[in-house]
Amino acid sequence: MAFLNINATLPEKGRDLRLDLFRGVANWAIFLDHIPDNVVNWVTTRNYGFSDAADLFVFISGYTASFVYARMMLDRGFLVGATRLTKRVWQLYVAHIILFVIYIASISYLALRFGDSEMINEFNVAGLVDNATETLRQGLFLRFKPLNLDVLPLYIVLMGLFPPVLWFMLRKPDLTMGLSIVLWLTARHFGWNLTAYPAGQWYFNPYCWQVLFVFGAWCAMGGARRSMGLINAPVTLWLCLGYMLFALVMTMAGRFPALGGLFPEWLFSAFNPNDKTNLAPYRFLHFVVIVILVIRFVPKEWPGLEWKVFDPLIVCGQQSLAVFCVGVFLSFVGHFELSMSSGSLLAQIFVSIAGIAIMTTVAYYISWSKKQDKPLKPPPPKPAAAATKAA
Repeated sequence: MAFLNINATLPEKGRDLRLDLFRGVANWAIFLDHIPDNVVNWVTTRNYGFSDAADLFVFISGYTASFVYARMMLDRGFLVGATRLTKRVWQLYVAHIILFVIYIASISYLALRFGDSEMINEFNVAGLVDNATETLRQGLFLRFKPLNLDVLPLYIVLMGLFPPVLWFMLRKPDLTMGLSIVLWLTARHFGWNLTAYPAGQWYFNPYCWQVLFVFGAWCAMGGARRSMGLINAPVTLWLCLGYMLFALVMTMAGRFPALGGLFPEWLFSAFNPNDKTNLAPYRFLHFVVIVILVIRFVPKEWPGLEWKVFDPLIVCGQQSLAVFCVGVFLSFVGHFELSMSSGSLLAQIFVSIAGIAIMTTVAYYISWSKKQDKPLKPPPPKPAAAATKAA
């Protein structure tokens, strides 16, 4: 019966603004990174290390899912928690299908309107021309994904399979994390992945990327708290900073051939190109280092989280699903706008700022709208006149 005991440590109740802040950062970065030939996306983390906004998005998704649904499982039983998780999966699936339809309809319309047949190939929607019915059917099964629509299907699959993982995580968190790592490394070794339509495999291999999702859950279920001695050790800080510097150099070597030529081929080729599909170990380690540094230097009670300058990012993080979907669509619009115009530096900056402004506006509107749906609190009762006179 010891196996049935709860051994995880749930986070304290109350919203962790760090999650909202960094989820907002991830949404903005994903939007910028999806616009090619855009100088503004040099501000995102993918240019300065092995991991990027996608890693952050998946990690926070796992952390948040365990934070929300673990307590529900404990208070109301596994079945209730699992059904609530399933409800969330359905919401994600509906959002993906709506985005999928709008996305392919927009690409097809603009390609026909401007006679740009290359756009159909560039955004991986050529199958709609050759075999529209089967392509749409495969899209419903998440096997057909136009360009830049890979993250949400990964999120749907990971959330859909999460109920038994969370049940196990509550009882054996360290063992669950260990099994997740074994699955990731085994999938990399044997080349396991899901097939895509009409050919190829998933860009984000779920067998590998699940380790980031489970790592987020493990941190939320007390893993980070149990590791504070290691996280705060002086040697850990120096190792982390050293690895961050190494990742910066290797990433820059991949960006600039002149710098890459200074390194031996065996060293350069070990990190370039960056294996994103199967989540290379050096990529996962880079993200773990970032998590360690954030835990060490940005505690939950950090006063800076209340700074007004972070409000747009935090609100975008709080309305993450809608902002993500809007950002993916706007990245296509921005890409199209730059390709049809001069693509000048000014145009790149304008498209980037305008897109972020629209995403932020949507987030603020949804936040405001949700508040309007809540019933107004009745005003406090006024003291009776008689009671006032008697006093």
